[in-house]
Amino acid sequence: MIISVRDLLRLKGDAVWFVRPDTSVYDVLHELADKDIGALLVLEGGHIAGIISERDIVRKIASTEDFVLEQPVSAFMTKDVITISPAQTIEDCMALMTEEHIRHLPVVEGDKVVGLVSIGDVVKAYITSQEFMIEQLRKFIDGGGYNQ
Repeated sequence: MIISVRDLLRLKGDAVWFVRPDTSVYDVLHELADKDIGALLVLEGGHIAGIISERDIVRKIASTEDFVLEQPVSAFMTKDVITISPAQTIEDCMALMTEEHIRHLPVVEGDKVVGLVSIGDVVKAYITSQEFMIEQLRKFIDGGGYNQ
């Protein structure tokens, strides 16, 4: 069973949490905690300006002695954002995330952000698809045929 990113968004929801580039890191940390998420898109005028993750903030803190929570997120965010389209598969997501060493992928259709998927979302969907395939094969081997 091939699961597209579009299918994954239908299952997990397509809510996109975001902040503006001038949002303080302090407010970003609160938003991440409140939403129980690991990353936020940074949007400016409806377009992706960057992405900020817990990891980005921790690395920045570790690399400086004068970290200030009131600094704008634009100083911490990843500006070269890698995206994926809804038509691509979760296997495409896994390959891209592995190759680029990233944990979050904005989903973009045309010039519109339609979702955000995390490595956890992708792995969960992949495991579900594998369990479905195993069950179908088990039924076939047992003589029940597919989809019975």
